[in-house]
Amino acid sequence: MQLTPLHQTQENMKTSQLVFLLLPTLCFFVSWGATSPFDVDDSEDFISCLQSKTNNLTSISQLIFTPLNSSFESIWEARVNNLRFIKPSTPRPSVIVTPIDETQIQTALLCTKKHGYQIRIRSGGHDFEGVSSSDVVPFVMLDLVNMKSIDVDVGNKTAWVQAGALLGELYYSISQKTNTLYFPAGVCPTVGVGGYIGGGGHGNLVRKYGTAADNVLDVQFMDVSGNILDRKSMGEDLFWVLRDGGSSSFGIVLAWKLRLVPVPEIVSSP
Repeated sequence: MQLTPLHQTQENMKTSQLVFLLLPTLCFFVSWGATSPFDVDDSEDFISCLQSKTNNLTSISQLIFTPLNSSFESIWEARVNNLRFIKPSTPRPSVIVTPIDETQIQTALLCTKKHGYQIRIRSGGHDFEGVSSSDVVPFVMLDLVNMKSIDVDVGNKTAWVQAGALLGELYYSISQKTNTLYFPAGVCPTVGVGGYIGGGGHGNLVRKYGTAADNVLDVQFMDVSGNILDRKSMGEDLFWVLRDGGSSSFGIVLAWKLRLVPVPEIVSSP
């Protein structure tokens, strides 16, 4: 990407601020792809890498989709959510990987780095801007659609939620345990938890309980080297920036520990 040269002195400050905001994301993308040329377009080596690092070839083969698979296009289109991007000129991923556990995510991460692909992370729900489903260079789409475990702890008023779960699935899981707790998020049930929290989502209880990110107590996070960290091991600075700061710029959020807030059992309105 080339930046247009500045011709007016008064724009210097604005440009400096923009560079500061973009720097973490740019650094993240460079860290994935700088070890290999961007013209890598052969997915066979990548798939061989995945298969060589797992003991269950049948399982991993069912989680990988390339343009040679008959279901590839339908799977990709189902993730796009915006007809504006569903056209022949839109770049498709070289491979779609739909892991079912952290080990497979780690394997996909390391093989992506090894073979010079970018990586796009999709966590569950909407992506109307096509950020997780398209790129200008060869890329692997890591789709967390199968990572949607939800563990509600009513006694401690918390819930561990994997990044691929939807808000509607989270609300339903809470309702199966209690009618007096809630997670203060949005009203659209098909929004993905991972992108919602990491992207600054808020809902109709924001004035009382703050944003969704304000109610995150802990996180399970994989950094660019494949290490799995929590709030204590990553430190407060990284934990702070993962909540509402574009978490995918720094690694892969696997799960969030959420604070559940009290609500009346019966609510009425005029």
